[in-house]
Amino acid sequence: MRVLVACEYSATVRSAFDRAGCDAWSCDLIMCEKLGKHYRMDIMSLLDKSLMLPGKGWDLIIAHPPCQFLAVSGNRWYAGTEKRQKAFEWTMNLWEKMKASADHVAMENPVGVISSLWRPPDQYIQPWQFGHGETKKTGLWLHNLPKLQPTNIVSGRQERVWRMGPSPERAKERARFYTGIADAMAEQWGSYEILSRKNTEHKQIQINL
Repeated sequence: MRVLVACEYSATVRSAFDRAGCDAWSCDLIMCEKLGKHYRMDIMSLLDKSLMLPGKGWDLIIAHPPCQFLAVSGNRWYAGTEKRQKAFEWTMNLWEKMKASADHVAMENPVGVISSLWRPPDQYIQPWQFGHGETKKTGLWLHNLPKLQPTNIVSGRQERVWRMGPSPERAKERARFYTGIADAMAEQWGSYEILSRKNTEHKQIQINL
């Protein structure tokens, strides 16, 4: 599978899919933290180029759009502002371009205004469902993908992200994705065979109901 991870500089998700045997790439405006397949460019420009290729350029795209202006934690500063509106419009444009560029699409973001201005996510997940004893309620918007199933429910409900002290790296560390969730994505979405089986199971359940 050809997999693109949009708005990722840490290579956390890209590396998980790489280990799963996929042709995985990441894309961000800044340099990737790890060596590997990385487009240092604007994701919109990359998707525009992908749309010029015969057929769809990617099998799966997973996006982590910047949440600074979208998360409810920023309501104090951004509620009703032009910055929030532009961030929302950019995110919706990204979603449509991803669907045009890939058969399978996922977008993650913490609790925010995407739910109220567009639609609720297909599911919410927590780090503690995937081996990290922390809380960070995160929404997943899915296109032609099964819901992500928990892989390792652990104890501990620390709010580590919200308790981080001020530092030059605070924003990057707060946005860093969890390896346990990345591994689950690769295991559950990283092959045609798995996705085909999941889609068949879903159709059978719908018919049985």
